[in-house]
Amino acid sequence: MSQNQPTRPVRGQEQPIRYGDVFAVSGSLAGEAISPRDAAMMQSAENRALGQTPQGGAASVMESAAMWNEQCGLVGHEQFSDTPGRQGVSVTQTDIPGCPGQRLVTEFVAGQAVGQYFFNTAPGGGADEAGGVAVEMWTDKVSIGEALEAAATTAGNKPVDASDAAAIQAAEATAAGANAVTPGGVAAAAQAAAAANALKYRDDEKTKLGDVVADASVWMAMDKEATREDAERVVAAEMRNNPELRAHPGGVGASMVAAARLNQER
Repeated sequence: MSQNQPTRPVRGQEQPIRYGDVFAVSGSLAGEAISPRDAAMMQSAENRALGQTPQGGAASVMESAAMWNEQCGLVGHEQFSDTPGRQGVSVTQTDIPGCPGQRLVTEFVAGQAVGQYFFNTAPGGGADEAGGVAVEMWTDKVSIGEALEAAATTAGNKPVDASDAAAIQAAEATAAGANAVTPGGVAAAAQAAAAANALKYRDDEKTKLGDVVADASVWMAMDKEATREDAERVVAAEMRNNPELRAHPGGVGASMVAAARLNQER
């Protein structure tokens, strides 16, 4: 459920880009135009919380929309929208268990969630490096398939190994309510990739996690909301098949844990 940059509305040339056009929000906020000062507030909140403004985060989406609205003469440069101006914006962070430096960031406008993504605070992490920031604008309950797809952005460059394949199989089996591997499914692809990678020496020749799970929800025959029990099962499978008995930071298990925690909070 990733959030794209806003595009020009088709409702008419005199209509501004509203919050409801780019975010899954409700009430009066949905009908209000995104204004430059709103975007500036979110950018400031991101900088205070994260030390930077992640590309693809809520601030960048709001800035693009506000710029278009201002260029069309639909909002003023110093204008706040009514509801955000009164209720403000905020950015919260939650540490992901078992993944040092990995945090789940949630962004709010007027108390409504407009974005959620992983942020890597470990040394070397950052918005400009692979795995540093992966943006996923989650505004509904997160499914198992969507949690797998999130791992494509947080650990997409990791070569697929037996622990990844086991975690993906556990996730797909949990979603389907069966233990068998679905022919042609994402778990079957992960197992094939892990087997092929085991015969290769160079990482640049190996199939990466992102290649396998980027469209996981499309290839899964069934899907369901991720729960804490589902996450525990996936993490256990990943750890059992890792020689170091640990889950990879930002990997399949970590994505499931983050999705389950988000669903529980909602």
